[in-house]
Amino acid sequence: MAELAGGFIMSKNSVFVYSDAFQTYKFHDRHPFNQLRVKLTYDLLQTLGALHDSQIVAPRLATDEELALVHDTDYIEAVKKAGRGQLPEEVALNYGLGTEDTPIFPNMHEASALLVGGTLTAVDYVLSGKAEHALSLGGGLHHGFRGKASGFCIYNDSSVAIKYMQEKYGVRVLYVDTDAHHGDGVQWTFYDDPNVCTFSIHETGRYLFPGTGNVNERGQGKGYGYSFNIPVDAFTEDESWLAAYTEALIEIADFFRPDVILTQNGVDAHYYDPLTHLCTTMRIYREIPKIAHQIAHQYCNGRWIAVGGGGYDIWRVVPRAWALLWLEMTEQSDISGRLPEEWVARWQPHAPVSLPLEWDDPENLYSPIPRKAEITEKNAQTVMKALHPIRSNKQRLNL
Repeated sequence: MAELAGGFIMSKNSVFVYSDAFQTYKFHDRHPFNQLRVKLTYDLLQTLGALHDSQIVAPRLATDEELALVHDTDYIEAVKKAGRGQLPEEVALNYGLGTEDTPIFPNMHEASALLVGGTLTAVDYVLSGKAEHALSLGGGLHHGFRGKASGFCIYNDSSVAIKYMQEKYGVRVLYVDTDAHHGDGVQWTFYDDPNVCTFSIHETGRYLFPGTGNVNERGQGKGYGYSFNIPVDAFTEDESWLAAYTEALIEIADFFRPDVILTQNGVDAHYYDPLTHLCTTMRIYREIPKIAHQIAHQYCNGRWIAVGGGGYDIWRVVPRAWALLWLEMTEQSDISGRLPEEWVARWQPHAPVSLPLEWDDPENLYSPIPRKAEITEKNAQTVMKALHPIRSNKQRLNL
């Protein structure tokens, strides 16, 4: 451990995968997916003195062979052609390219392969023993499918990373997804694989893309019982969300006992997020990484890889939430009060909203939710259904 300016303690056991080139993954200026949020987070941490140059590592491009661990080669070639303006519209649409969600943009293959390569860089640092923890906020594109783009995601970096971990390192992986949208692409990739356990807690698909992630999606074949979903009700607040997440993750981790944990850290469950209907605050983004960190050390010898994900209020939510993730990862999480004035002053002229001045949200962030008791009870019942197979199996073993 080493002390930084401002009195922060820097862990040498964590790396931060970053490049300004992450921002080349850009659909257009009006698109809600905006990788400026990664730079905002990076700058916040550097201004704070909580991210040292020695902790930053550059991402690499994923190779075609690595992408093909998950994605069809025809699809990879289609993405390349689309980025060069050589893919006919009718063919592009068959691959989910050129839609409102995933418009075609120049060099989209290279930009997408860099995000995947960032996650693979994080994997290699952790599983080769160079670091205990690694964070690549450019990743977390969990909706990409084998042969189709979906939900702002062209290549699915988490799915590729898990396949890569299995083939190169032979590990059992616990994938934890706290994005407000169901982690469908990762779930379906490993739906029949007993060596990958997927857990997604998200807003119910009754009102939100992609419409999947029901509690009865448990896997198939040899993978049955290794897929867990907790679809929480719209307007869920901090207490109920955290109760569901904490109870479920602790029991799932004890059931699966992974070699490594990969967490997808979408931050679009926040009340401010324009694309979802949940009512959480910065409080959950303090707690989410704490529990993941504990699980990593309890079962995985500290091996924890974390990626980004959704998050569409890039000014008020994402930088604070993702900074708290890194601060937990590096044992600097005891922070509160005001954000660095220098950071606020630097970015406020560019922001269309007033930037927050403090790490935590005010108590009166939103008006009281009238159905709070009903929502809380419904979510508790969902957790019981999701964990029923684990609990019933424990009861049988005890008998």
